Amino acid sequence: MPSGAISPIPLGCRRGLESPARFPGPGGPDRNSRMGDEARPGRSRLEVTLDLVTDLSSWVWLALIAVIVVAVVLRFVFSLGRIELEELQWHLYAVGFLMGIVACTGFDRHVRVDVFRERMSARLRDWIDFYGILLLQLPFLALVLWSALPFVVDSFVAGERSASAGGLPFRWILKSMLPISFVLLALATLSRLVRVGRRLFGDGDPGGGR
Repeated sequence: MPSGAISPIPLGCRRGLESPARFPGPGGPDRNSRMGDEARPGRSRLEVTLDLVTDLSSWVWLALIAVIVVAVVLRFVFSLGRIELEELQWHLYAVGFLMGIVACTGFDRHVRVDVFRERMSARLRDWIDFYGILLLQLPFLALVLWSALPFVVDSFVAGERSASAGGLPFRWILKSMLPISFVLLALATLSRLVRVGRRLFGDGDPGGGR
């Protein structure tokens, strides 16, 4: 994003939350405040693409806030309840949650059991990440994608819509975010695997600066 633009989320996946001085005014953190080796020069095209997708999808949270405000004003000021606004809140939250997982995976900021991890050497942590991605995470992502595609196709063919009166149509659009987000998650995971592999088998910085 251009310098000075507001990037609302995923702030929880950016380094420097504990250090407000790193946020230069209302424009928020610049791209150099990314964590670890993500901020290094020479990043791959895949990493840059994932970075852009993450920043664009982060605006979902502002849209969610706007929808909530409108729904509250309509209900408590004008006594108008709108079921479609309530459903839209759920849909936006689901999209933001899924994209947040992608962001935290790409930036390697998921919560870990630090009482164990911090006692390990940087190389041992990388080996655990390497085999965890190969043996657990990638097979899990493949299983979810395999299961999610028929889920979306069936919804599209049936013209599925909300079961509530006045609810949102085109339920398949929301459901399609599941395979889309998991494709992005797979790309972020592969990007992470490449970085870990470079440190283990190449001349990368052990531990990735973590």
